[in-house]
Amino acid sequence: MGDSPEPADMTNKSVVKAVRLLRELAGHPNGATATTLAAATRIARPTAFRLLYSLEQNGFVDRVDNNYILGWELARLGKIADPYSGVVKRVHPVLDELAAELGETVTLSVTVGDDGLELIAQADSSHLVGVAMGKQVGRHFPLHASSTGKVLLAEMSQEKVTSLLPERLDSFAPRTITDRDALLKELCEVREQGYSVIDNEFEEGLLSLSRPVRDSSGSLAAILTVDGPRYRFGRDRIPDALQHMQAKATRISDFLWGEAPD
Repeated sequence: MGDSPEPADMTNKSVVKAVRLLRELAGHPNGATATTLAAATRIARPTAFRLLYSLEQNGFVDRVDNNYILGWELARLGKIADPYSGVVKRVHPVLDELAAELGETVTLSVTVGDDGLELIAQADSSHLVGVAMGKQVGRHFPLHASSTGKVLLAEMSQEKVTSLLPERLDSFAPRTITDRDALLKELCEVREQGYSVIDNEFEEGLLSLSRPVRDSSGSLAAILTVDGPRYRFGRDRIPDALQHMQAKATRISDFLWGEAPD
């Protein structure tokens, strides 16, 4: 899709509405009625019934009594699909732009399950001097000592975080937060301000800034991150970087979850 989307009149609105129904249905593991789905997606009930019937006939939804659930054919296709290649192709131009604008390394991570992250794309800056980030795609970082991890943890309840993390946390750099209560306090700040920072917490000399990318329902789906050496990417650059990042996060969300008007 990139920066050159197809003309608006090429979009099939029935397909778009059917996708909205499937996305909504994914949030109802025990199933939902057509009326419930129609109300949640703001689709007229007769239209929702017709679309659900068509999806049922093709195996994309199943119906048990009056409840619809995601169907067997959708599950079969999901096993075949590469989960990230299409996403990376769409968002990489945006990551490249951000890396060029800020002159630092940019990454995108996606949520996996309720408490995991997968780093799927990286764009490098033109700078050759600084903290050696290397290729990060596929790497996993400690949740409490990474800016991506803090964004994810901030989405969780305090009870969830305490069940996930021990009271004493591993140290990686001079300023790693090793006390869980101190981390919980910082997570409240992350929720309020809408972004997270690590500064000498994962690697000495590294500053990392992350902000969430949300899907059409407002749920956390991905995390956009900028990494750089403190001597070049210091705290004084955070306000400007956040503005650039928010613009790119909005574009990524539009690329992946934008919907044609009714």
